[in-house]
Amino acid sequence: MDMKTFSKSALIISTYNWPEALRLCLLSVREQSVLPDEVIIADDGSTGQTAEVIESLRPSFPMKLIHVWQEDEGFQLSKIRNKAIASSSADYIIQIDGDLILHKHFVKDHLALSKRGTFVAGSRVLMNKELSENMLIRQQARVAPFQQGLGNFSNRFSITWLCRYMADRYKTQDIFALRGCNMAFWREDLLRVNGYNEVFHAWGREDNEIAVRLLNAGLKKRAAKFGGVVFHIYHPEVDRGGCPKNEAYLTDALLNKTVYCSKGIHQYLESVEPVRMAEQEFAL
Repeated sequence: MDMKTFSKSALIISTYNWPEALRLCLLSVREQSVLPDEVIIADDGSTGQTAEVIESLRPSFPMKLIHVWQEDEGFQLSKIRNKAIASSSADYIIQIDGDLILHKHFVKDHLALSKRGTFVAGSRVLMNKELSENMLIRQQARVAPFQQGLGNFSNRFSITWLCRYMADRYKTQDIFALRGCNMAFWREDLLRVNGYNEVFHAWGREDNEIAVRLLNAGLKKRAAKFGGVVFHIYHPEVDRGGCPKNEAYLTDALLNKTVYCSKGIHQYLESVEPVRMAEQEFAL
């Protein structure tokens, strides 16, 4: 990748009421071998404890740390991601969840995979309950690949040459071989499809649906395989009761070859421009 193809990168971290996990995630961000230009917390209605964690880390954080919060009105991940993306001044968006510990080369790997006309989908390594609880208590932000309590063996390693080789060969047409907790996009491509579809009000398929619309817009999917490594902190599975309706939204996008969703990111863009202008004036 030519680093001059974009001027700024952002890491967007979605979270909801798990400040201990978010703190661990942010500690792993702070230790990245290549840092993003800004980190944006996409907070879907957490209590003040999450804000306290962010504020406690802000003085020692090596880049701008932005907290975008909305009222807790049920599961609205698409909405808060759109707001976070709208608030970003970066050209390239890397997206994760706040229950992940990042490999030290996570950002570096994603930036190396960035390529015009593509978006990137990664995977994760599951941590068991015992290991997760131990790391949360110790607030240890590094995971060794051969540590006990890890699953998904082949997803644990950052291998540059193999990552480059697999990027355009691994499940490039499979819309289900992706996870919203580990993806990356050009901001202009997200704007072209109007970001995430806010008809999704329950867990599941919002990440597959935006991938479908990006593919329908002519983009190609790249894989972060043997790169962009993340370790997922254990928690009980969420209620998947909302999935049948979400499956219908996904099917609709597939059948109609949808590119642009009607309720997405553009509703937030004008409102953030004055904030961006004010920040620029303050910097001068």
